[in-house]
Amino acid sequence: MPRGRRIRRRGRRRRGSGVPRWSRSRRWWSRGLRSKNTNGRTLSIRTFVRKIERVSTGISIDVADGRRARGDASRRQVLAAAVDLASVEGLDQLSIARIADAASVSKSGVATLFGSKERLQLATVEAARLRFVETVVEPARELPRGLGRVLALADRWIAYSRGRVFPGGCFFAEAAADFDAKPGPVRDAIDHALADWSGYLAASLGHARSLGELPALDDPDQLAFEFNALLDLANRDSVMRGSNASYARARRGIVARLRAVGADPAAVDVFAAVSDA
Repeated sequence: MPRGRRIRRRGRRRRGSGVPRWSRSRRWWSRGLRSKNTNGRTLSIRTFVRKIERVSTGISIDVADGRRARGDASRRQVLAAAVDLASVEGLDQLSIARIADAASVSKSGVATLFGSKERLQLATVEAARLRFVETVVEPARELPRGLGRVLALADRWIAYSRGRVFPGGCFFAEAAADFDAKPGPVRDAIDHALADWSGYLAASLGHARSLGELPALDDPDQLAFEFNALLDLANRDSVMRGSNASYARARRGIVARLRAVGADPAAVDVFAAVSDA
């Protein structure tokens, strides 16, 4: 074969040497699928795909946020029904089926949200604690530390029970009676909530003493205990008898104890004058 012809064949081989056939076809395929953006710029297929992925990711995030919002709303709806029901029927009587019926949701929906009866009970205790804090503690904290806050705490607690923030009266009085002899996470959660309230009331009494507003007070914890005894008994009697007379008795008892430790008579008289009818 003539030497020149062999050279031409080598040249043809060199033009394709080092570039696999699949790679050459891939470059042709990419060129065929180029796109243009709104500015008229040509985009490679890789850039085009990345833009689609970013848009898709944004849509996925929006969908996930929507699902999370619906889940949170369902959870609040279920827990609102659970705390009201538990205050009447007892926390230990809660069941997924009973809550589903009270909240007008499916049993599978409640099971998906909480998984077990114990987790439902724990979430119910926390929801009740938040409602109590919002109703009793937060309004009182708008006042500065001292006797005024102590009186506001006692007054808000009476209003909380008298106004049936929970249909069955104080949620924690009912829950404590239900779980006081049943060790476990639910009883611990109830105990912590009650201890937080008693501790806050005792601390508020202690601040009033430090400010010189309760000069004869020697044991804030003891006085907080006595206040709670009066309030709890007033709640129980009111729920049992359907009367508000017990709140007036609790108020008179608190007034007497505050006067005994040297509270300002004018401030105590304002608290004593509130009608519990």
